[in-house]
Amino acid sequence: MTEQMNGNLDGPAAKGGRTPFADQRQQAIVSHLRAAGRVDVGEMATELGVTNETVRKDLILLERQGLLRRVHGGALPVGHLSFEPAVSERTYFTEEKRRIAQAALAHLPTEGAVLIDAGSTTSLLAEMFPVGQELAVFTNTLTIAMTLLKHPGLTVSTFGGRIRTLTVAEVGDWAARALADINVDVAFLGANGISVERGMTTPDPDEAAIKRLMVGSARRRIVLADHSKIGNISLCKHADLDDIDLLITDTGVADAQLRALRRAGLEVELA
Repeated sequence: MTEQMNGNLDGPAAKGGRTPFADQRQQAIVSHLRAAGRVDVGEMATELGVTNETVRKDLILLERQGLLRRVHGGALPVGHLSFEPAVSERTYFTEEKRRIAQAALAHLPTEGAVLIDAGSTTSLLAEMFPVGQELAVFTNTLTIAMTLLKHPGLTVSTFGGRIRTLTVAEVGDWAARALADINVDVAFLGANGISVERGMTTPDPDEAAIKRLMVGSARRRIVLADHSKIGNISLCKHADLDDIDLLITDTGVADAQLRALRRAGLEVELA
């Protein structure tokens, strides 16, 4: 594996014998998987300067997050469009997600209303909300609503409806009827997949239906997604690229993918 494949790792095993941190190891594994189409435990352990057991533990964690599928001796890319890890398990690329959420704060309106979609990065945005901001905030996620309640200047509303276990997102007819009457200045949206070919996609059809209504309810639509989502295609499409005003992602996105998105007309901000 070359240093280019290592992403932000820069070959730590080769620099003074330093053992890479867990986040560095896991990012290197994902980068290698994308480049080579498979990961071999023994080869990866040698490259990273760690034990086979350490790599196996990393693969278990990455499989739980839906980033690969373990096989005997290593791992392969995920092959199921409907696979969806729980939001609570989406701990990969945490630093990148924090940078994305921080960048999103600059797009908050000074007054009016915003909408915050379900997701791990949008949850970080809610945690970073500035004290003293006075806005009406709508969300389909109970955990995000509870986070925002600590800000007395915010008027926080949820949509109602059935709550999905994996994402804690409200879906179904009640949520759809509430969204039909809402108009917001900015919607901060999530996506499981973002591609030139299929636009914005997500695994669950009920959640996709709510996301479509969110897109239609906002004057400005901003997607928050780390680079692992770029190029992915999930089961259900909920928006075209030209439905989105801005994508905020991190600097780990591949140059070719970034160029393709921008050629397709999507404005991309790197955090």
